[in-house]
Amino acid sequence: MSEKNRAGGLSARERLAEERARDQVAEKRRRTLKVLGISVATLAVVGGIGFAAGNTGRGSDTDGPPPAPIAQGPAEAPATLTVYEDFRCPACARFETYYKDTIADLQDEGKLRTEYHLVTIIDDGLGGEGSARAANAAICAEDADRFAEYHDLLFAEQPAERTDEFADPDTLIELAGRIDGLDTDEFRDCVLGETHADRVARTNVAFRDSEYSATPTVLLNGESVYGDPSDPLTVERLRQRVEEIAAE
Repeated sequence: MSEKNRAGGLSARERLAEERARDQVAEKRRRTLKVLGISVATLAVVGGIGFAAGNTGRGSDTDGPPPAPIAQGPAEAPATLTVYEDFRCPACARFETYYKDTIADLQDEGKLRTEYHLVTIIDDGLGGEGSARAANAAICAEDADRFAEYHDLLFAEQPAERTDEFADPDTLIELAGRIDGLDTDEFRDCVLGETHADRVARTNVAFRDSEYSATPTVLLNGESVYGDPSDPLTVERLRQRVEEIAAE
């Protein structure tokens, strides 16, 4: 097959490059919202335009050290992939769609451990509660040892960024019903009671105070490896870099 697909469209590599370019534009916008969030929120109140930013958990306790990430894969793996992502973030959904199978394979091979930090910068920038509620629900799924399945499903079923459908707990519970053994009374209580709201809020505060400014932020053994259009990360390159670390 030629580099173009049968329908005469762009090749997979060209489509990925275009998606990365769009992600860069979105990341620049979110970076501005992150830095100016408090000012934007103030203007929204004064101007009566209904736009709220800077939401970190609706009064949740954000004191104390940042919580540990949600870890997947063997603790002794030589390579660690650190991922900061937001369930309302379209660029995060594209990252997960493209890389999740390779990440899962490397974890199963014992070469990679993935540490997820679930943040809420879309809530901060656009208003709403969907990022925070989805992150809480994902940690509820972790309590039930179903994090990976639920995490992937949330991104697969991600609504439009501005609709904030994940703010509805019924939506989060309905999605849990698609995963064997997850929709239990304990899970529902955890979602409806927002059991992990403080943990989500503290994670988000730590991210806002960090050197990073957009989602997804992806680090391999502490080195940023995603988001540079001049050096795009492919699944082949991710596997190569992890295997090089494992061979050291």
